[in-house]
Amino acid sequence: MGHQIKTIGLLTSGGDAPGMNAAVRSVTRAAIYHEIKVKAIMRGYKGLIAGEVREFTTQDVSNIIQRGGTILKTARCKEFETAEGRAQAYETIEREHIDALVVIGGNGTFTGGLALSQEFDIPVIGLPATIDNDLWGTDATIGFDTAMNTIMDCVDKIKDTASSHERIFFVEVMGRDAGFLALNAAIAAGAEAAIIPERRTREQQLDAYIGNGIRKSKNSSIVLVSESPETGGAQAMADRLKKQHPEYDVRVSILGHLQRGGSPTASDRILASRLGVAAIEALHEEQRCVMVGIKNDEVVYVPLSQAIGRHKDVKQDKVKALQILSI
Repeated sequence: MGHQIKTIGLLTSGGDAPGMNAAVRSVTRAAIYHEIKVKAIMRGYKGLIAGEVREFTTQDVSNIIQRGGTILKTARCKEFETAEGRAQAYETIEREHIDALVVIGGNGTFTGGLALSQEFDIPVIGLPATIDNDLWGTDATIGFDTAMNTIMDCVDKIKDTASSHERIFFVEVMGRDAGFLALNAAIAAGAEAAIIPERRTREQQLDAYIGNGIRKSKNSSIVLVSESPETGGAQAMADRLKKQHPEYDVRVSILGHLQRGGSPTASDRILASRLGVAAIEALHEEQRCVMVGIKNDEVVYVPLSQAIGRHKDVKQDKVKALQILSI
């Protein structure tokens, strides 16, 4: 690798996720360990097009492992979705003598990186960082554990007021087209149900919740709802329940962007650190368009095309566990 990869470009893109800074730190220090220069690219692909690049040293990533967000900043970039935009980005890559890119993000980040690699024959290694945990080929993505713990903490607090006032709360969580956050947080927080985009229609899921007796012997109830258009969100679920059962005191809580913030958990810090080191090892092994993921606690290389092109299913045993434990 030494004579081939002398300089890498490093960026974070898309939605921020707790643990991104830990990944930036790990990639930077692993690269420097292998005597590779690190060019930090600010604001993702937008910064790559604009030429917002500077060299990082190990001191630049000191004392950031515990910080949420990303010190490299992030931005959406419609221009990069065009061939002209990617050509501009490649001009920056050539000007900065960058031999390979390490991109930290989710589906959109990997889609852009794959297109750039295919058009300009540059190695791109992806680190999965998204609170949605929706990338195929990896058991966990950086940020998922922290977001899930944030949701759990919020639901614990909501349960206090739900119980005090004998209310039913529909709590909306992030996840886009994936229900991993809603399902796992529902189990962890002891919620009665999770309405997710992967499982039947939203009407069927709500009917199942109603048919299950809603509260049974309980004086309050918590239902987690993925924000996906497939579910209609928490407000749509609450409106329908109030229409069918006006006798219930139904409330809605939308957690929003607080799910993205906060100091990453130990699990996310460790995952980000392992994957950052593995990204440099992937380049050493002459990998070109792969996501560095984790399977059964082992590092794996997954083609970017598969990571973004294949559907990741929720575990049905978790769905069943939530149903059983909600009695």
